[in-house]
Amino acid sequence: MKNFSCVLIAVLFLGFVSCSAEKKEIKKPNILFILVDDLGYTDLSCMGSKYYETPNVDKIAREGMTFTNGYAGCQVCSPSRATILTGMFAPRHGITDWIGAPAGTAWRKYGRHTKLLPADYVHYLEKKYITLPEALKKAGYITFFAGKWHLGGKGSYPEDHGFDINIGGYEAGGPYSGGYFSPFNNPKMKDYPDEKGISLQMKLAKETVKFIEQNKDTAFLAYLAFYAVHAPIQTTEEHWRKYRDKADSMGIADKGFEMERRLPYRLHQDNPVYAGLIAQMDSAVGYVMDELKKLGLDKNTIVVFTGDNGGVVSGDNYSTNLAPLRGGKGYQWEGGIREPFFVKVPWMDIAGKTCDVPVSSADFYPTLLELAGTTVPHGEVIDGKSIVPLLRGGMLPERDLIWHYPHYGNQGGDPSSIIRRGKWKLIHYYETGLDELYDLSKDISEQNDVAAENPAVIKDLHKRLFDYLESVNAKYPVKDPEYDAKAEAKYIERVRTRTLQNLEKQRKRMLSKEFNPGNDWWGSKVTKD
Repeated sequence: MKNFSCVLIAVLFLGFVSCSAEKKEIKKPNILFILVDDLGYTDLSCMGSKYYETPNVDKIAREGMTFTNGYAGCQVCSPSRATILTGMFAPRHGITDWIGAPAGTAWRKYGRHTKLLPADYVHYLEKKYITLPEALKKAGYITFFAGKWHLGGKGSYPEDHGFDINIGGYEAGGPYSGGYFSPFNNPKMKDYPDEKGISLQMKLAKETVKFIEQNKDTAFLAYLAFYAVHAPIQTTEEHWRKYRDKADSMGIADKGFEMERRLPYRLHQDNPVYAGLIAQMDSAVGYVMDELKKLGLDKNTIVVFTGDNGGVVSGDNYSTNLAPLRGGKGYQWEGGIREPFFVKVPWMDIAGKTCDVPVSSADFYPTLLELAGTTVPHGEVIDGKSIVPLLRGGMLPERDLIWHYPHYGNQGGDPSSIIRRGKWKLIHYYETGLDELYDLSKDISEQNDVAAENPAVIKDLHKRLFDYLESVNAKYPVKDPEYDAKAEAKYIERVRTRTLQNLEKQRKRMLSKEFNPGNDWWGSKVTKD
C-alpha cells in the first residue's frame, strides 16, 4: 500500500503539521454523512484492494482528504454509532457493546465457557446528550436519517435524537426482516410496488436523494447509514459471477482459513458475494453523488465517508481479509478499529491529500459543527477534537485515543482496553491482566509485541488509559466462578476442526461455477441495480 504522510511545513516558525491549504470558505454548508456497516480498512480499491471495485467511493477519496490513521469508536457497531453522534469515546457514553449482546451471567448461553463474564453496558442512546443532529438543528439545519440505527428501540429511534426524518432506522442491527432486496419488511420504511427487487442500498440512496431534492434550498444534514455490508451478505447473480470469475483469474487459493486465538479467520479477499455487495453499495453512493451535482449542490456540500468497525474477517459470514492489518470486526487489533476515513470539503484545497495524524470518529462531532459555523453546545463534555486544523494546514497536539471493550466479540476478540498515543498502541487484556505494545510506525500488522523492551512507555500509557477509564466510571468484566477450562478447551477444539472444515466447504461452494443460493438470488431477479 502506498505510503501516506502529511506535509510538514513551517515547523520552526509556525509549529504546524500541514495537511492542506485552504481556499475561501462557504457559510452554512450542507452535510452528507455516509456510514457503511462492517466495512474494512482495505475493502475499497482506493485503500489497496485488488479484488473489490469501488469507483464512486474512490472518487470521494480523490476529491477529499484521506486520513490513513482514521479510527472507529469501537470494534463493533452500536458503540461506534453513538460515538459519531455524541463525540464521546464509548466508555463515556456507556454503550460499549452492540445493543442486544448478552452481559454478565446471560453470556453463558453462548456456550463458549470463557474465563470472564462480560461487563454490562447502556442499552440505548441516552437523551441527556445533545447529538450532532440536535446541535445542527439549533443552527438552522433540517436533518435526515436513512438506514441502520441500532441505538435503541421505541423511544430511542433517530427521530428521538434530532433527526426530522427517519427512513429505515430502528433497533435491528442488520437487514434481517427482508434481506438486501425488496420487499424489505422494515417497519420504518415503505415498500413500493414499482421497487420490487430493488437493492436495499439503492432504496436508501433514492430516499436520501428525495430528501435532498425537497430541501435543496435549506441547509441540511443527510445521514446515510447503509445496512451493507453487514451479514447476511447477498448480491445479484451478475455481480456474483463477475467477482467469481475475477477471483478465478487472480488464482483461487487451496486454503481459505486459519485459526486466530478463538475463531478461524479468512485468509483472502475472494468472496464474490461480498464483493458484489460492496459493488452495490458503491453504485448507491455514486447515485447520491451524481444527484448532488445535478442539483448544483456539490460545491456547498461536505461529504464524509467512513465505517463503524472493521470488516468481518472472523464470525458472521467470514466475509473478507484486511491485510496488512491484523484481525477485523470484534478484534482489538487494527483490523477491528481502523477504517476508511474520507472528508471532502469542496472549498478547501485538499483533493487527493492524505494525512497520517491519528483521528477518531469522535472527531466528526466538533469538526462538522465548526464547518457549519457553530460550536459544541455549552456544557457538553466530549472526547473528540475538531480536525479542521488538519484540513486547513494546521496541527493537532499529540493526544490519547481510547477504546474500551470489556466483552468477548462474536468474531473472536478479547475483553480489552486500548490506548493509542503517537506511534504507540497499548492493548490491556482483562483475562490475563497483561499489556501488549506495538509501534505502529514500524509494525502495522501487530506481529511484534515490544512491551518488554519499553517498560517506561508501558507504564505511562497504562496509567493514561486507566486514569481515563476511572474518570468516566467505566465498567469491567469479572471472573466467572463457574469457569471450566476443560469445557473451554473442548469448545475451541471443536472450532478448530468442525467449524474450519465447514467454512472451507462453504467457500468452495460459493466459488464454484454452479453456485446458486436459491430464492431467485435472494429476490434480486426482478430488477437490476
